[in-house]
Amino acid sequence: MKDTPIPHIPVAIVGGGQAGLSVACQLKTKGIESVVFERHEKFHSWRVNRWDSFCLVTPNWQCRLPGFHYNKEFGGKDPDGFMLRAEITDYLDAFVATFEPNIYEHVNVTRIAHHPQGGYVVETSVGTWTCDQVVIATGGYDKPIEPAYAEALDPTIVQMHSVDYRNPSQLPDGDVLIVGTGQSGVQIMEDFVRAGRGVHLAVGPAPRSPRKYRGRDAIDWLHDAGHYKITIDTHPDPVKALTQTNHYMSGRDGGKEIDLRKWHVDHGVELYGSLANMAGHKLEFLPDLTKNLDDADRSYVGIRDQIDGYIARNGIDAPEEPPFVKVWEPSCERTELDLKETGITSVLWAIGFRPDYGWIEVDVFDARGKPKFNRGVTDVPGFHFIGLGWLNTWGSGRFLGIEEDSAHLAEQIALQLQSAGTRAVA
Repeated sequence: MKDTPIPHIPVAIVGGGQAGLSVACQLKTKGIESVVFERHEKFHSWRVNRWDSFCLVTPNWQCRLPGFHYNKEFGGKDPDGFMLRAEITDYLDAFVATFEPNIYEHVNVTRIAHHPQGGYVVETSVGTWTCDQVVIATGGYDKPIEPAYAEALDPTIVQMHSVDYRNPSQLPDGDVLIVGTGQSGVQIMEDFVRAGRGVHLAVGPAPRSPRKYRGRDAIDWLHDAGHYKITIDTHPDPVKALTQTNHYMSGRDGGKEIDLRKWHVDHGVELYGSLANMAGHKLEFLPDLTKNLDDADRSYVGIRDQIDGYIARNGIDAPEEPPFVKVWEPSCERTELDLKETGITSVLWAIGFRPDYGWIEVDVFDARGKPKFNRGVTDVPGFHFIGLGWLNTWGSGRFLGIEEDSAHLAEQIALQLQSAGTRAVA
């Protein structure tokens, strides 16, 4: 009895989010066959790994999937608004319906390695494929980050990561400590404040941004000024660009900026520095609250200055804004906390994720385990990445840049297939 031949595909795409499916769309327009492997269902992160009140932080007009822009092909009626979770998935589903990709859902890719005769072997939970080209579109959100000392916390204190958070009712009555002040941390903070819960916030080094400034959303001003066209190769501080946490603000209620000083004054949110350790029901914080608040404000004012400069250079008539004024400063920094004494019954981790590439047996990583590439194209022929922050520009890990990035990658794949003499027509 003959062995069943292993199926072959020209291009294997791992990850069924907007990045992987954008590449599939671009390849299809070139007549190149691809298969998308998704371990859950398409757009799983948007459907499942977001809390109930989640909405975009960037305005809807930045949603520019290949040939399917929010306010053109999708017919979006609120380009300056911020889509809620269900609206985002409606937009994504409508995009996929325009080209019907070949996608295998609920399939886990367990290993990718070189094939002895060229190309790659892709082992999955439902079988093995071979392919000529591989695109890794899994993003950087595989493993939720929780520090090792979290295990030393009193077991009566409930711990949850932001990936599992949906609404305040999931956590027991009492105050909550939210660790992290990136976009997730500050928006979840507002959820608990609205629910009438006591909120304690461990403030990290994340920068913040204005929302509306001088009559427009700050993102609109920055877009017109060419800020989002800066590439990582031309960025004045590429290390900072690659390592800096996203600026925090909110799209809720039509969009707002988040000043943690005001949330302390107006809503009683208790602020601490970076969390350093925990044992039992005792917590230790670094004495960096003042520095972290000042650094966030420095970023905020810097963006305002950047917009002011653009307005002045171009002679634009725009309303003036009063200068930024701190509404509160910590008189002293509390570095120790007893959870029982303060009534904190739960800790919510919002300190991010890290990628997992342990299943890739191809030499495309640096000494720190980060993928090496130029606009997603690695030095190893036929192996590529998409959907990562600053793959090329600020918008690379977001809706704004995915059309351009996926078009570039599809073109590079087509050239490599042509050079190898591979027939890849769908």
